[in-house]
Amino acid sequence: MSKAFTKETDHEEEDEVQEASLPKGLKNYMTLQGYQTLRQELEHLVKVERPEVVSVVSWAASNGDRSENGDYIYGKKRLREIDRRMRFLTKRLEMAEVIDPSKQPNRDQIFFGATVLYENQEGVETEVTIVGIDEADPLNGKISWISPVAKALLKAHEGDSVNLITPSGPQELLILEVRYPER
Repeated sequence: MSKAFTKETDHEEEDEVQEASLPKGLKNYMTLQGYQTLRQELEHLVKVERPEVVSVVSWAASNGDRSENGDYIYGKKRLREIDRRMRFLTKRLEMAEVIDPSKQPNRDQIFFGATVLYENQEGVETEVTIVGIDEADPLNGKISWISPVAKALLKAHEGDSVNLITPSGPQELLILEVRYPER
């Protein structure tokens, strides 16, 4: 069958490589916990999810006409999604530089892996942990080390004030506490 009649492209793999790459010059720093989470997801896809979908697709293919077979069509699409995610995770894990924040010698200064309590100009206190790009979860207080807030906080000490440039104008943040995981 000609590629003209399918949604697949020859550029699909190129898109995945670009998706897995980081902005030029940046390392893929990651905490050990973040690395293990990605490894577990990859392992689950390889050992559980993909074999289940392959089984459904195989069963659906044995039913005959594939052109209107929803299980077969959906299963093939899901397999492509799983394979794409597996390639992405594999590349990210290969590029990862795992950092153990508990081994940070300068525990009074903000570096990757630090948990920081700061106060903004309005007196609102916020606690964030600076983590890798793939483990960022801002709604749960985990911010990427390349985020504007993290960039403003990095290398500052407890008691320092730092400036954060926001769309609504500059904000001054007072650093109240810097913590690292126990050794």
